Amino acid sequence: MYIEWLRDYCMSFAGASEEIQWEDHLLFKVGGKIFVIAAINSAAENIMSLKSDPEEFDELLEIEGIVPAPYLAKSKWIAVKKNCRLKPAELKELIKTSYELVYGKLPKKVRLSIADEQN
Repeated sequence: MYIEWLRDYCMSFAGASEEIQWEDHLLFKVGGKIFVIAAINSAAENIMSLKSDPEEFDELLEIEGIVPAPYLAKSKWIAVKKNCRLKPAELKELIKTSYELVYGKLPKKVRLSIADEQN
C-alpha cells in the first residue's frame, strides 16, 4: 500500500510530523505547516496533494494524472490522481520539493529549532 511507503518517506524529513484530519486524510507537516495531504480512503480519486514549485506548476499539469489541487491551486498545489504515470523516484522528488518549499517559508526561529533537533 502506498500509504506505508509515503509515511516512511515523508517522516524521514527533518521536523516532519503526521496527523489525521478531515476524517480520511493523512497530513504530513513541518513546523505546523502541511507539505503533503494523502487520502486514506481508497475510493478517493486524488491520492495526494502537495505544493509544487510555482515555476513548474503549469508544466506539471501537462502530466497525465496531475491536476490543480482543489481549494489549493491558487497557491500552486497539485493533486496526484490514481491514474498518474509518475515513477516513484519522480513522485519522491515532488514530495521533497514540497517539503523544501514549505520548510523554506517557516520563520527562521522555527527552522533553527528543527535544525537543532536534528543535531
